[in-house]
Amino acid sequence: MMNKINHQFKQLKIWLGIGVAIAFLSISLNTILTPPTSVTAKVIPEKKEVRGVWITNVSSTVLFAPWAINRALRQLSQLNFNTVYPVTWNRGNTFYPSEVAQKVTGQPQDPTLATFRLGGDVLREIFTQSHRQGLRVIPWFEYGFMAPINSLLVKRHPHWVTTSLDKNRNFSEDIFELELKDLLPEPDEQSLLTTLKQSLSINNVWLNPIHPQVQKFFIDLVLEVVKTYDVDGIQIDDRFAMPVQLGYDPITVRLYREQHQGKMPPEDFTDPEWMQWRANQITALMEKLYKAVKAVKPNCIVSLSSNPDDFAYKLYLQDWPTWIKRGLVDEFVLQVYRNNLPSFLAELERPEVKLTKSKIPFSIGILTGTMKTSMKIEQIQQQVKAVRDRHFAGVSFFYWETLWGYLTPNSPQERRTGFKKMFPTSVSRPKL
Repeated sequence: MMNKINHQFKQLKIWLGIGVAIAFLSISLNTILTPPTSVTAKVIPEKKEVRGVWITNVSSTVLFAPWAINRALRQLSQLNFNTVYPVTWNRGNTFYPSEVAQKVTGQPQDPTLATFRLGGDVLREIFTQSHRQGLRVIPWFEYGFMAPINSLLVKRHPHWVTTSLDKNRNFSEDIFELELKDLLPEPDEQSLLTTLKQSLSINNVWLNPIHPQVQKFFIDLVLEVVKTYDVDGIQIDDRFAMPVQLGYDPITVRLYREQHQGKMPPEDFTDPEWMQWRANQITALMEKLYKAVKAVKPNCIVSLSSNPDDFAYKLYLQDWPTWIKRGLVDEFVLQVYRNNLPSFLAELERPEVKLTKSKIPFSIGILTGTMKTSMKIEQIQQQVKAVRDRHFAGVSFFYWETLWGYLTPNSPQERRTGFKKMFPTSVSRPKL
């Protein structure tokens, strides 16, 4: 009897073992053969934003001291900026050793810069230090075709200068004052008018952007920079244009007559057809420049910084909305230099602005101050917030010296802290 029980117990253990083995095998096969449950992680898109600043020689010493530019670029990187627009050309001079300028003007670069920096290449220093600090560099051709009347460029090539109807090479400021009253609210009208009068003074003339030799010179300068340096892009500005009262020089008049059965241009420089014709010539130049840059370096950004469209067209014959529609601009920075929030917001809400920012990376230029006008950090922060709330591509500040220097109403430390709050972490620029 006992042997029978033991035999049955042994059989039970065997069958129990087989059952456990089958169960384990079933679980294992189920684990292997059943696809894992997919868990979709929430993908947070990487934040991208232009955080730029213009670096100029006007009312600024940053380019002239050997240590100053390195410190500036280091601070910008530490405060999470990602783009610098260093002056490369203005007022008839280059800010790098230029063979093109040497041939045309007789001097290779700005004489003051050459003296302070012993003829060195400050632009190359900017590229080296910026890329080391993770900053993009987009050389800026400031003031476009405007040049001092006593510059070597103008003295050597007086026939390159365009004129008004009375053959005056200098500027009448009345038209600017009249137009500003229609375009701008107080107090912006007066501040911009003052800036215009300072720049369009009797000491300045305008190179003719319709003159073939002027066009070649300017394009050669741009291509020289693109070929010589490791550029991320190049930028032209609101002075890549022609003041509306000019264009009565022999070259422009001859071309107009060739295209209008011998008719002379209208004496009224605000005549719509005459304005459009001159604007079209500048657009054609923009197309030449864009194609020339892309032929040399296809990935080079062609950036434009300019004023609101009606201001740019009515006063400077710069038809930038057409440039963008025709694909001649890769990045646009709208200069909205306003010292009160309502007028700043009004510019951001303009129909042309809303339309354009859907086409290309569209940033807003914010004034951080001038030698005569200071901007509090709280106002700058308000404007940056307004730009972000409306989903623009980013901001650029005019200009380096007024970010957190001693020209500002807040202490340098307060200003840097304020920018650190705006830019707490580093981000990359939007892709084109």
